[in-house]
Amino acid sequence: MKAAERTLEPTAACGLVSASAWRGRLLLLWVHLFVCCLSLVYVARFYGYTGAVAFTQAGLPTATLVVPLLAAIAVFFALARFSFGYFVGFYLYTLVAGYAWLGVFSKFPYDRTLSLASAIASLIAFLVPVVFITSPIKQFVVLSDAAADALRGAILIFAAATIAAGTTYNFRLAGIDSIYGFRHTLEFPAPLRYAIGITSNALLPYAFASFVMSGERLKAAVALLLLLAFYPITLTKLTFFAPPWLLFLAIVARVFEPRATILLSLLLPISAGLLLVIPYELGAIPYELFIKYFSAVNFRMIAVPSIALDVYNDFFSTHQVTHFCQINLIKSLVGCTYSDPLSVLMSKNYELGNLNASLFATEGIASVGPLAAPLAAAVCGLVVSFGNRTSVGLPPKFIILSGGLLSQVFLNVPLTTTLVSNGALLSFVLWYVTPRPVFTAWSD
Repeated sequence: MKAAERTLEPTAACGLVSASAWRGRLLLLWVHLFVCCLSLVYVARFYGYTGAVAFTQAGLPTATLVVPLLAAIAVFFALARFSFGYFVGFYLYTLVAGYAWLGVFSKFPYDRTLSLASAIASLIAFLVPVVFITSPIKQFVVLSDAAADALRGAILIFAAATIAAGTTYNFRLAGIDSIYGFRHTLEFPAPLRYAIGITSNALLPYAFASFVMSGERLKAAVALLLLLAFYPITLTKLTFFAPPWLLFLAIVARVFEPRATILLSLLLPISAGLLLVIPYELGAIPYELFIKYFSAVNFRMIAVPSIALDVYNDFFSTHQVTHFCQINLIKSLVGCTYSDPLSVLMSKNYELGNLNASLFATEGIASVGPLAAPLAAAVCGLVVSFGNRTSVGLPPKFIILSGGLLSQVFLNVPLTTTLVSNGALLSFVLWYVTPRPVFTAWSD
């Protein structure tokens, strides 16, 4: 074998990648895993009073036994090609890794061995389709370049109209620490509620990504300002942090290749939170300044989705599963044991507030229990892989930016809600009809 040939090895996606490249990526993944576990140690230190997260020296040997298994799963991301499923899959990998670590120290009395095995199996069952099903779907409907330009302008107009309608029901300039005192009072008509979720999570990121790719910075800024304008209407952290998050993704994607961008999009913010611990403990920065960042990133963005999986496992270990009746359509046809939404149900049983959760917790544990959860995860993976197929041919940077908020939504929201209420399905449609030649020209 020639020396040049020995530097290339086949990927699981049937392509070729240099051995040094995938090994370097694997090392970065392992660093990410270590940083996540270390972050959770400090989360337990600062938020142990909630009773939902803990850490003990006695449990450390057991916790470290889980890490090699998670490190082995990281090979998926070291070898596979970039896709939307890669993006979502890596975020959910981080969620399950966090749960695997936290579960060792959990104070809840359910069978954690069974639940951990179920979570790992569910993760693998989800990753196989979302990472490896990337064949394109033939475009039978394609927008002309002029129609695509008109669509982006129409999105800005529709967003402005949605914001105007939303302000008639709620407009409050509340600080980020005060939103929970008002959120329970918010009520929107169903059409407006859907319009807000779809516009903020799918339409405006799509428009922003398009404007960034075409170099239309002013219009990109308008898209971000419109996105921020949803905050006083919805009082959600996601809408508050959405503009800086998309800007952060745009900067990282400009410097690094797509897969490294995805890895660094979590590793860098988590690492920043850990680095802030040092000046805080030295007294160089006040607690209030430190905890604002650490709470938003290391606790809320990273730890809470894993905590939610722990909580759902505990609750449904002693309560009847839903058989998907939390989905409104199914509830209207067959009824449901639970009258409250799952998030409210968790709030009534745990002192953690309304706790929405990912597909692993809802379509998995809550709906069918730990034994059948991997099957549900596999089906969810097949659905998400449809997004891969509709986006083939689009520049990775465009997919990262237009799907940048959906990746966050997948951490905290059931798949069915993400598809419909938060616009993931519409994003798939938009990717499908988007003309490839103009994007190819922009990316050159």
